[in-house]
Amino acid sequence: MQNRRLVSWRATQENINTLLSSGGDVLRARARQIVRSNPYASNAADSFVANAVGTGIKPSSLVKDAELKNNIQEAWLAWTDEADADNLTDFYGLQALVARAMFEAGECFIRFRPRRVEDGLTVPLQIQVLEAELLPFNKTGSHNGNTLRCGIEFDRIGKRVAYHFYRNHPGDTTEQENRGDIVRVPASEILHIYRPQRPGQIRGVPWIAPALVKLFLLDQYDDAELDRKKVAALFAGFITKNAPEDNILGEGAAAADGSAVAGLSPGTMQVLLPGEDVKFSSPADVGGSYEMFQYRTLLAACAAMGIPYTNVTGDLKAANYSSIRAGTVEFRRRLDQFQHATLIFQMCRPIWLRWLEAAALSGALDMPEFSRNPHLYTPVKWIPPKWEWVDPLKDRQAEKIAQECGWKAPSDIIESEGYDIDETYERIAADQRRRDALGIRLGKLGEQQQPAVDPFEEKAQEEAP
Repeated sequence: MQNRRLVSWRATQENINTLLSSGGDVLRARARQIVRSNPYASNAADSFVANAVGTGIKPSSLVKDAELKNNIQEAWLAWTDEADADNLTDFYGLQALVARAMFEAGECFIRFRPRRVEDGLTVPLQIQVLEAELLPFNKTGSHNGNTLRCGIEFDRIGKRVAYHFYRNHPGDTTEQENRGDIVRVPASEILHIYRPQRPGQIRGVPWIAPALVKLFLLDQYDDAELDRKKVAALFAGFITKNAPEDNILGEGAAAADGSAVAGLSPGTMQVLLPGEDVKFSSPADVGGSYEMFQYRTLLAACAAMGIPYTNVTGDLKAANYSSIRAGTVEFRRRLDQFQHATLIFQMCRPIWLRWLEAAALSGALDMPEFSRNPHLYTPVKWIPPKWEWVDPLKDRQAEKIAQECGWKAPSDIIESEGYDIDETYERIAADQRRRDALGIRLGKLGEQQQPAVDPFEEKAQEEAP
């Protein structure tokens, strides 16, 4: 590893927390700027959020008491519309906001906002999403015998005990009061959402970070090629005269610097005097390598972000069923990991526990044993949004075969669609009762039901003598 070809490679052994402490602000600012201004980065962010969250990752309580489970689900559904402390979206919109913040900034924070019972909420609790800029990277030192690292306060055993936030966003010039003030918030009131990539990492890295350089330089290259095309479209001619006073192409009067502009009409054949000449500009074209170069650069950027090329660019020209499916399956594996290890574990799970506690204390739900044994009420399964079928018929047939062979439970198939198994069966049963009451007869799933008596044949028999 010490040969001459690698002598210029100066790698460091700095810890990721050291790197983020010194360059985290710049990295985050560049990531946000590229998502704002670059069309590919903006579309990648939208695709990431749409696939990771979609319409929301929803809970299904595992409480055995059917009536209590139904009450919990109804109360949760009502509360989701009241969850946002800023009253801008619902709980599932907050999930999307958190996912986008992780793509751009690598992290964000959620603060619990307890409310009074008289505020009229279903459950007296709201949550507020805070941007990563509110927690300073340079806030390092000590506080009351604890250690401060990148704005996070740790006790002697390394447990987070508090976060030291700016009272106002440092980049918001519309807010001048208490600018620069720091407020200490207990860790029990904060959720820090980020994807740890190395052991001991305490702050997040933007998801788009590995693609920043490629996207930034490609953006500049595209702008340069666009300007080149614009110049190439400016068709200009230059006239050489024997005598400056000669009016060859009907040009107007000369300007103060002696220059004059002439126009051409379609189909014009202009006769020039001996020795006079007209030369036309020939700007260089972009050549045939532009599209291939851009394609390869975007491939590298998409690989760095872990998002399929077709999702980022919308270019399906060279795609086929096999390539789309292969790319989609790999993308979904990454998002499954992100959903369960990050969004569900760090955001959804603790919010569910805090919400149940608030519901029990406020009397919104009748759970008399909650204080003594909360584990009777807390079990829950989070159901991510369904994946759209790449080939609906083949995928449906595969699910049917897996169920018939006993390889897959019906509940797994229904939950993969983004639905709760109990709710689905209850709705099916209600639909069946409604059809029976109206005298509607339908065939079994997958079979075509023939009427018991052909109505035309029955009518013909009645009319027969």
